[in-house]
Amino acid sequence: MPVPDFITVLRSRIGTDLLWLPGVTGVVLDDAGRVLLGQRSDSGRWALPSGILEPGEQPAVGLVREIGEETGVRARVLALTSVTSGSVVQYPNGDRSQYLDLTFWCEATGGEAHVADDESLAVGWFALDAVPADLTASSRERLTHALAFRDNPSAGPYFRR
Repeated sequence: MPVPDFITVLRSRIGTDLLWLPGVTGVVLDDAGRVLLGQRSDSGRWALPSGILEPGEQPAVGLVREIGEETGVRARVLALTSVTSGSVVQYPNGDRSQYLDLTFWCEATGGEAHVADDESLAVGWFALDAVPADLTASSRERLTHALAFRDNPSAGPYFRR
C-alpha cells in the first residue's frame, strides 16, 4: 500500500510515534442490493473500500475518490452511518497509527468494478447474504452498522457511547 506523501513527511519528523489519522469507509450498494468489496493485497482478506483522508479533504469527497481509485466504481454518498476508532496498529517497520473511521452508505452511480490500483487483488459485487467468510472484522462491523442505518435512518449513525 502506498504511503501518502503527507504521512511520509510526518514520519520524517516523529519517527514511529503514534499517529491519529482520519479514515473513511464506503458501504457501496448497487441497484441489485449487492455490496462492493475488494480483496486486500496486504492480507488477502476481503474488505469494504476505505482510505486515509488527505489534509483538509472533506470526508465524503475523499471517500468517493478512494472508491474510484481502488475499484473503478463511481459512487454517491448518501449518509454517514457510523463513527468509530480502531485499536492501535503497528506496522512491520515499527510505525504506529490509530484511525478514526467515518463509514458512509453509498450508491453506485457508474463505472465497472475492477482492480484499479495495487491495493487490491480482486474487486467484486456480493449479495449481502453471500459476503466472503474472510471479510475483515472491521468491514463486517461497518457493514452491519450501515445496513442498520439504511433500515432505520431515524436511529442515526452508530457510535460507541
